[in-house]
Amino acid sequence: MPTASPTPEWLRRRLRAAQALHHGATRREPAPGMRLGIDLGTSDVVSVVVAPDGEPVAVCLDWADVVRDGVVWNFFGAVEIVRRHLDALERRLGHRFAEASTSFPPGTDPRISVNVLEAAGLAVRGVIDEPSAVAALLGLEHAAVVDIGGGTTGIAIVEHGEVIYSADEATGGHHVSLTLSGRHGLPLDEVEILKRERGEEVWPVVRPVFEKMCDIVRRHLDRMPQGDLYLSGGSCSLPGVRELFAREFPAHRVHLPEPPIYLTPLAIACHAADDGAQGARHASHRP
Repeated sequence: MPTASPTPEWLRRRLRAAQALHHGATRREPAPGMRLGIDLGTSDVVSVVVAPDGEPVAVCLDWADVVRDGVVWNFFGAVEIVRRHLDALERRLGHRFAEASTSFPPGTDPRISVNVLEAAGLAVRGVIDEPSAVAALLGLEHAAVVDIGGGTTGIAIVEHGEVIYSADEATGGHHVSLTLSGRHGLPLDEVEILKRERGEEVWPVVRPVFEKMCDIVRRHLDRMPQGDLYLSGGSCSLPGVRELFAREFPAHRVHLPEPPIYLTPLAIACHAADDGAQGARHASHRP
């Protein structure tokens, strides 16, 4: 079985910096050329500011139920969260952002995310599907990215540095929460806390949901029977996810940069800092 190589030091440093900034660490000083990326997820909305060198400068995260299966069902709630993030970032950095990049699950309408940002008063600098954003950040040449979000699982396959295929399936962390809610008789907001605080305890209950995700991914990976497979998304934070994927895909080297919840938002922000050049090179080929 191939073994996973360690996460590159530059990526580990950036992810840990994003985590520290989210939890109140002293921020870096603002710098000219800062860029903002906003990830509208099913379980959370994350805004990340990066300096021109790609290092995180500020992070805002709100646990929120405004997006389901790639659709913004609470439009005004999503807009309000984005505006709140803009206010918080202005207080922290002394700078009011007028533009940002965002993302969308492959196979869904990018305008869904774009409309939220525009309603919050932002010009949209770039928009890219989530697994392609991660692939661009990592500079992958031959690999697959599996982004397990709250409502969907996105897959992108990269050949010679280009995304040649991407797809999205409606199974993600929300389905994990529904399983736990049914098992324990708890409302979904309490279940989300349970997942974050008692992951090892709930893993045996939710493992079948992740096994289903593996089955979904397998249907798309026939285009890349071996190689590197990178996991992303907050749902991958549960203990056991990387080990399960490694067992289910023995011909692949499975990587899980940690903490994974910040990987996609960081990639979106770096897409903004790159003026969208990377994302423009990654055309989505959907089934």
